Amino acid sequence: MSVRLLVVDDHPVVRAGVRSLLDGSGVEVAGEAESAEQALAAIPDAAPNVVLTAVRLGGVDGIELISRLRANGHAAPVLCFSGHDNPTYVARAMSAGAVGYLLKSASREELLQSIQTAASGDECWTAQERKRHKGPIPTELLRQNLEVTLTKRESEVLKQLAFGLTNKEIANTLGLRYDTVKEHVQHVLRKLAVNDRTQAAVWAVRKGLV
Repeated sequence: MSVRLLVVDDHPVVRAGVRSLLDGSGVEVAGEAESAEQALAAIPDAAPNVVLTAVRLGGVDGIELISRLRANGHAAPVLCFSGHDNPTYVARAMSAGAVGYLLKSASREELLQSIQTAASGDECWTAQERKRHKGPIPTELLRQNLEVTLTKRESEVLKQLAFGLTNKEIANTLGLRYDTVKEHVQHVLRKLAVNDRTQAAVWAVRKGLV
């Protein structure tokens, strides 16, 4: 099966590396982009069967790119390709409709297999990933669709948490002290009745907050 691939990554070395890895594999790198905006502009000429995108991009991130593609009528499956083994990214990617989440430490064979699987119309999620991120969250708040009252600052912290940021990164983004962010995160977890940051991120995604 001939596969046309659009590679979206803000690091030229990564894009060149993917192209080199796939040389002679039957997968053609039909286009490259370093941002979500460039990716949307490249779609008509590249006509990809699969979009391979980094998660962290300047401006609109790779997961939001999925929504932008669908809003513009582009149905090509999207495979996330990330250097961050971050469960909140995985939760967001799955919720957004990505067909899989592959780490940049993956082998050539794993990369090629994932691209071919995506191109064939199948997903690359493992059973463990599906269970963790699509299974029930152990809280009555979500099951009963109860409203949770968060302060404005707690909502901001939850949103950044769901984007996969660490407490230090959230502090820098919101201009807060690290200890203050840590306290807000603890309040959010308690109010949502979840066990960890990943469950909080899944909750935020399912409630449409991110």
